[in-house]
Amino acid sequence: MRGALIAAAIGLIIGLNSVAASRPSSNETLIPITTRAGTDILAEHSDTAEKRGRGLMFRESLPKDRGMLFTFSEPQQWTFWMKNTRIPLDIIWMDGKKKIVHVERNVPTCSRTDDGCPQYQPNDQPVYVLELGAGVAESLKLQRGMVLKFRIDERS
Repeated sequence: MRGALIAAAIGLIIGLNSVAASRPSSNETLIPITTRAGTDILAEHSDTAEKRGRGLMFRESLPKDRGMLFTFSEPQQWTFWMKNTRIPLDIIWMDGKKKIVHVERNVPTCSRTDDGCPQYQPNDQPVYVLELGAGVAESLKLQRGMVLKFRIDERS
């Protein structure tokens, strides 16, 4: 009986750790992003190579008012793909003035185990990329040329 309880406790800990890995950490600072219509999106800040590499991988869901904001130190044709991403997304690329330069809508998940998932990139050279749940860009009427408002705290 005691062995079964220990095994159950270990299983619970492992299960909770895998769920926690798919969620933002509780100490993650969320950046408010405001659209032209005044709607706010709360975005996790992905500002390191490790955070950018993981992105929204392994997440099972993303609330409609949440997203992930990727920031880069220089403009470039930043490429994104959906490997290990379990939720379809909208991907919005922005230049250094936070003007939308490209939107990929309803990007499907990719369950391939190799590196053959499709890649998505703009023709322009953005500095910021915002990932939202699929359909959110359409519902917020986000489109090329619009400017989003947000502030990056350089100390974080």
